[in-house]
Amino acid sequence: MLGLGTAWILDGLEITIASSVSGKLTQADTLGLSTTQASAIGTVYLVGEVLGALVFGRLSDKLGRRNLFMWTLAIYLVGTGLSALAFKGGGGLAYFYTTRVLAGMGIGGEYSAVNSATDEMMPARYRGRTDIWINGSYWLGSIIGTLAAFLLLNSLPENTGWRVGFLLGPVLAVVILVVRRNLPESPRWLLTHGRVREAEESMELIEDASIKDGQHISDVPGSAAITIMPEREYGYLTLLRLILRTYPKRAILGGTLMITQSFLYNAIFFTYAPLLYGALIGNGSDRAGLTIGYLVGGGVMIIGGLVEVFLGIDAEGKPLEQVARPLTAVGSEGGAP
Repeated sequence: MLGLGTAWILDGLEITIASSVSGKLTQADTLGLSTTQASAIGTVYLVGEVLGALVFGRLSDKLGRRNLFMWTLAIYLVGTGLSALAFKGGGGLAYFYTTRVLAGMGIGGEYSAVNSATDEMMPARYRGRTDIWINGSYWLGSIIGTLAAFLLLNSLPENTGWRVGFLLGPVLAVVILVVRRNLPESPRWLLTHGRVREAEESMELIEDASIKDGQHISDVPGSAAITIMPEREYGYLTLLRLILRTYPKRAILGGTLMITQSFLYNAIFFTYAPLLYGALIGNGSDRAGLTIGYLVGGGVMIIGGLVEVFLGIDAEGKPLEQVARPLTAVGSEGGAP
C-alpha cells in the first residue's frame, strides 16, 4: 500500500507548493505573472486531473491497473519536472500551463488506477480503513509542501527556490517508481479479462505475503461464488447510465462530496485564496472578513457531511461484489445483487 498511496501525498505536496510559490511568481525577477495568471496555475492543474482521470481511468480498465499506475506516475514526474524550467513571456506562460496540465493528468490518472487497485486487492475487513489512511495522506503531502516551501522560499534566491520546490515531487516519484516495480496486478482485473492462471498466481503472492504477516485467511463459502465472463469494453455512456439509473443515490452522494470538498473547498478556497481572501481581509486590520470566509468554507463541508449521513453506503466489511455486482457477472446488468 505504500507504493500505491503516494498519489495523495504527491497531490497534497503539488497543490501546496503551487499555492505557496504563486506569490513569488508575480515578482519581476521570477516569471512576472499577474495575480490572476498565478491563481490560474491551480485551475489548469485541476483541469489536467479531470482529463487524466477520464482518459487513464478507462485505459486502466483496458490495459491493467499495474501498467497504468506506472505510466501515470511517470507522466506526473515529467510534467512537474518540466514546470521547474518555466520562463518569462507569453510563450513561457503557455509552456508553464501546459506542464501543469500534464502533471495534473498524471495525478488524475493515479487516482483512478490506484483507487481501483487498492479496493480490488485489499481484504474487505481492511478496505475501508486502508482507503481512509491512503486518502488522508493528502494532508501529509500538504504538510511536507508547507515546510518545504517555507524553507526553500526563504533560504534560496527568489528565482531558484520555487523551481527547486517543483522538483521535490519528481524526486519522490522516482523512488516510488522503483517500489512499484514489484507490485502485482489486480487479481480481479486479470480474472475479468479471462487471464485466470495469472489471476491465481497473483492471488497466491498476495495470500502468501498476508500469511507471513500473521493474518488469517478464511475460505470463501460456495454460496458467495459468482460466474463472470471476460470483460468487454464499456463506454462512458454505459457507465453514466449505470450510475444514474442503477445507483442514483450513490451518484448524488459522490457528486455532493466532490462539489462541496474538492471543488468548492479545496479548489476555490485554496487555489483562489490570494484573490478571495485578499479582498476579504484588506490590509489585515479587520479580521471579520477572514473569519466569514472560513465560516463559509466550513459550512460547505458540513453540507457534504449531512448528505453522507443520509445517503452513506453500508460497505464496511463487505466484498466489492456485495457492494456493487460486477458488470461482467453472468445475468448482471450492473445492478446490486
